Amino acid sequence: MTLEPLMLVVLAVLFVGLLLLAVPIAVVIAIASAATLLLSVAPVPALTTLAQRVATGLDSFSLLAIPFFVLAGQLMNRGGMARRLVDLGKAIVGGLPGGLAFVNILACMLFGAVSGSAVAAAAAIGTFMTPLMEREGYRREYGAAVNISASTTGLLIPPSNILIVYSLASGGVSISALFVAGYLPGALTGLLLATVAGWIAYRRGYRSSVQASLRETGRSFLGALPSLLLIVIVMGGIIGGLFTATEAAGVAVLYALFLACVVYREIPIRDLPAVFVDAAATTGVVMLLIAVSMGMSWVMAYAGLPQAIAAGFLELAVGPVAVLLLMNVLLLVLGTFMDMTPAVLIFTPIFLPVATGLGVDPIHFGIVMVLNLCVGLCTPPVGTVLFVGCGVAKLPVSAVIRPLLPLYAAMLIALVLVTLIPSISLALPRLLGLG
Repeated sequence: MTLEPLMLVVLAVLFVGLLLLAVPIAVVIAIASAATLLLSVAPVPALTTLAQRVATGLDSFSLLAIPFFVLAGQLMNRGGMARRLVDLGKAIVGGLPGGLAFVNILACMLFGAVSGSAVAAAAAIGTFMTPLMEREGYRREYGAAVNISASTTGLLIPPSNILIVYSLASGGVSISALFVAGYLPGALTGLLLATVAGWIAYRRGYRSSVQASLRETGRSFLGALPSLLLIVIVMGGIIGGLFTATEAAGVAVLYALFLACVVYREIPIRDLPAVFVDAAATTGVVMLLIAVSMGMSWVMAYAGLPQAIAAGFLELAVGPVAVLLLMNVLLLVLGTFMDMTPAVLIFTPIFLPVATGLGVDPIHFGIVMVLNLCVGLCTPPVGTVLFVGCGVAKLPVSAVIRPLLPLYAAMLIALVLVTLIPSISLALPRLLGLG
């Protein structure tokens, strides 16, 4: 066996083996990358080069947006915004049959959109909605499943940290265009989840909440309006050219701080250090994953993996649709074992050149990839949103898997539609002159 195939075998065996041993993903990536590079380079230059690649992987102005959006999400999570968005959802769709399921989905979409975090949406909305749905006669497992699946829509509806990560991994696809491209796929996913959840609620006879009056609806809307304005401020500023995505993240922090401490007054000044510490801890985890993943991406490029996979796809002599579907299958499998951030950083440099070589728009591919990996967040063994949602609902993972199955189907239908119909992703960016 020549050196390059041996490097790929060692990389794959170590990566899979360490994952099966439940080693933390960042440690898995670092060990597999270092061991692979040591096959062809002396220890000192190998480790020095890898350390350099890990460090320079974080040397990006765009990545500054991530800690700011994480902090903004923490402020929103603790600042009373989740409760107000739930109240707005109840006023809008709570009166429909099975209305609390629709409230859960709509609130997750709205909170995910303003916080940019699926985990934050699962924790914040699940805390309110799971016990509320159970009191109204909904099975706790069903409420948790709805919350877990709907929380991922916030990764498509901007602002979204993972779309920033994809922009970095892709070599500079416009963050503004990616943000705008996520709206319709995110809304489509939420609509399909609502359709399936509503059908289940109808079959089981789950009743609706009391229909809110026009005055109550108006009051709920006014209460949630300051939170919703965050989306308008961030996206309006980006699209209007007032600031970049990174600067928009700073604006989001200032606005969330103003809402939480001045308007809603739910975070006392003395509690702010704890919020900052939590945000810093979360950011540290994300940045570590990004750093080691960038190192592994370089090692794979050095070993010739992207070129080998590209050649293999091109030898299939099939069209772009078939290639995209095959990539989706591979990513669905990989997404069950990997967290979303390293998956995007590692596999974007491998799959994107193949897709663009077949005429697939990189914006469309980015949305397809993120939507695909959203499914992995809801599946064992590494589904972070699954574990958070189960923890909030105080349920074992095994109890939630069965009610999640039809919701998985809804997400897969959304994935197929977005894959086969590029205009779902590209219509808005092209309309605004971004695509």
